Formats: sequence, structure tokens, C-alpha cells
Amino acid sequence: MYQFDLERYEKRMEWYQDARFGMFIHWGLYAIPARGEWVRSTEEIPKEDYMPYFDEFNPTDYDPHKWAKAAKEAGMKYVVLTAKHHDGFCLFDSKYTEFKSTNTKCGRDLVAEFVEAVRAEGLKVGLYFSLLDWYHPDYPHYRDKNHPMRNNPAYGNENRNFDNYLQLMHNQVREICTNYGKLDVLWFDFSYDDMRGEKWHATKLMDMVRSLQPDVVIDNRLEVSGEGHGSLAEGNPKPYHGDFVSPEQMIPPNGICDVNGKDLIWEACVTMNNNWGYCANDHYFKPAGMLIKKLVECVSKGGNMLLNVGPDARGNIPEESMAILKTIGKWMKKNSESIYGCTKAGIEKPDYGRITRKGKKLYFHLFENTIGPIPLMGIRKEEVEKIRWLATGAEIPVSTSWVHSDYPDIVFADLGPDPVLPDDVDTVLEITLK
Repeated sequence: MYQFDLERYEKRMEWYQDARFGMFIHWGLYAIPARGEWVRSTEEIPKEDYMPYFDEFNPTDYDPHKWAKAAKEAGMKYVVLTAKHHDGFCLFDSKYTEFKSTNTKCGRDLVAEFVEAVRAEGLKVGLYFSLLDWYHPDYPHYRDKNHPMRNNPAYGNENRNFDNYLQLMHNQVREICTNYGKLDVLWFDFSYDDMRGEKWHATKLMDMVRSLQPDVVIDNRLEVSGEGHGSLAEGNPKPYHGDFVSPEQMIPPNGICDVNGKDLIWEACVTMNNNWGYCANDHYFKPAGMLIKKLVECVSKGGNMLLNVGPDARGNIPEESMAILKTIGKWMKKNSESIYGCTKAGIEKPDYGRITRKGKKLYFHLFENTIGPIPLMGIRKEEVEKIRWLATGAEIPVSTSWVHSDYPDIVFADLGPDPVLPDDVDTVLEITLK
């Protein structure tokens, strides 16, 4: 009988909670039509009309060392690549399908090159694997919620054997857990309708993964999708429970707790624009400053951020994404101590920003300045050992101004006469407690 091992769980999650910031990479054949990673489903494209992209695929600029370097310079600690997305195309050399990168003009095992490049930069390696497969003949077609042929009665399911698909899926998971060294993250995607849990033979699958990769960190999507928290949150973890909750395209308003009020480990996966895969006409990129603040928000609520890039058909991360990563990296070089290893502060969010904490250090993130000295709510004057600008280490004195004499129980920091903060996105104060 399966029993949840809390001590082992907490040990395997240590690095992940310290990292706080990772890169997601959605990339595959769908970069060629360049209308997003769901293009085959949203446009209900038959297999024969999708196969020309397979015949064309040849990312001549693919250099995962550039991707890994960009992630590291942005301050990210782990990178997760879509080894196989919903269209069924494998970026790795699977012996169980012909629908793979080694059979294209490219002729390369792209996952093998990726894991080598990421490890070379000292980053943790993650692989994404879709539970869905719109290519496989035994995956449900007609009236499946997501399949491209869901509305076409000519693609009925009468002669489809789902067990055949499950065998292939399990075999491919075994391949990625066997052929590419130690994996740090395995990101399954996703469950829906009755396609969840044991429909995937999830206990058997998880037993196999844990036997091959005992320390790998796994998301919760064998049970749920971007919505739903899973059995770990319900206080009765199933054998295939995930290690973290995976909210998508949103940050939980108050973090995430289980039914007993205990904080859960979670990760918000977020796109830079409005698509995961490359979309040539999607220029709605979130500003770097916004993404920095959202990273801080995640950490202040006890979570991670997994920020996505969608390389183009040649294998290049879009210029807009690279510019955003560089700006984030510039901020992280000065302020990463307020992110890595940090979590909730146990203090109510101030009007002017957010607070993260690591042991006896509190990090007050100032998104805007105040009129007069800045109130450091939630701490007492006698608790404060010192206050510093995190970016420079310069001393910030405790204010003795008369203007806040009506509030003797609140510590105020004297930032000086300039109303403009040193960093117009997020200026960080480091408060060391006694």
C-alpha cells in the first residue's frame, strides 16, 4: 500500500524551493505554421495536412547552449523543454514512433543536445511530456474534448485500442527517464474529463518513473490540469500525486494551501506573450518590469515562476523574449538574494510592494515610493539589526522624523531626500533582524 513519505518529499523539493525561477520552452513542428502550439487542434487540421510541417522541419539555428545561457543570465535556475507536445511529435529519438526529430531533415536528437547544454551551464534539467497524443491512431479522436478530429464522425473510435496507446506512452516516458541522465523535473501535461489518474495507468507510470528517477520533481497533472490542486492538496495523496501544484497563466491570490491550511509547493507557468509556442503575429509581450514584479509576487506567496519562451522554426528565441530576459537578468544580478531560497514573510503585503523572507532577512520590495519615510510594517524597532539597499549594500538609517511621531510602534526607514527610487521597477530593502 502506497504511503506518502513526508521526509523524502521535503528532501527532494529543497533545490526546487530554493530555485524559485525557471524557463519553460515550448517548441516543435507548430513553430512552422507559427500560430501557437495548439494550432492543429484549434484549426482542426487533419493529420495529412499537418505532415508537411514534419517534412519541412529543419531548425538550422538550433543551439541549446544559447538557450541555456539566456536562461542562466536571466537568473533562472532550471529549464523545462517540451520533449513531446500534444501533436505527438518527439524531439527525442524514440524507438516507438517514426514521428520524431531524428526522422526529419534535422536528423538530430534535440533533447540529448538540450540536456547536455543545460547541465553545462550548471542549471537543473526538466522535460515536459504530453499525456495527449493527436498523432497516435489509438488515442481517442471523435468527440474527444481536444483532438483535432473531435467534430469529424469519419474519425470514429470503434476500432481504437487505448491500451495500445498507453503502452506507447509508458514506453516513451521510460525512454526519457532512462536515456538522458538524471532529470530534475518531469512535467506531465495534462488530465481532463475522464482522462485522468488511472485512465493513464498513473500508479504504474509513477512507480516506473520513481524507480528510474527517484529524486525527480513531478507536477500534479496526472490528476488535474492548470486548474485543480490534486490529491496532495486534499490531504490524501494518491500514489501518482504531484510534487507541486501547477496553476497556469495566473498567480494564486493567496498562495496555495491544503485542506488543513498547510502551505503547498506550487509553480505558476506563465507566457511572455499570449501563446506558448511561437506565434508570428502575437506581439503582446508582457513588459520585463511586470514580469519581475510577478516573479516577486510568486515568491512572496511561497511559489515559483516558470516563464515561457517559444523559439521559432529556425530554433531562435524571439528577439522580444531575449530583450525581456536580459532586463530581468540585469535586475536579478543585483537582487536575486531576495528571490532564491525566499518565501512568504508572514507579514501583510504593504501598499507599496511586497515582502519576501529568508530566515532572519526580510526583503521589502518597493514598487513605488511613499510620501515621507517608508513604513516597515510587521516588525518592531528593537528587532531591527540593520537596513541596507540590497543592490549596493548601502546603509539605510531608521527614521527619527517627527512626521511619523503618531505611529511609535511602526519602524520607518529613511530613504533620503530623493523621491525617485534607485530602481524604477523594484527597489529592494534588506532588513536583517536580530
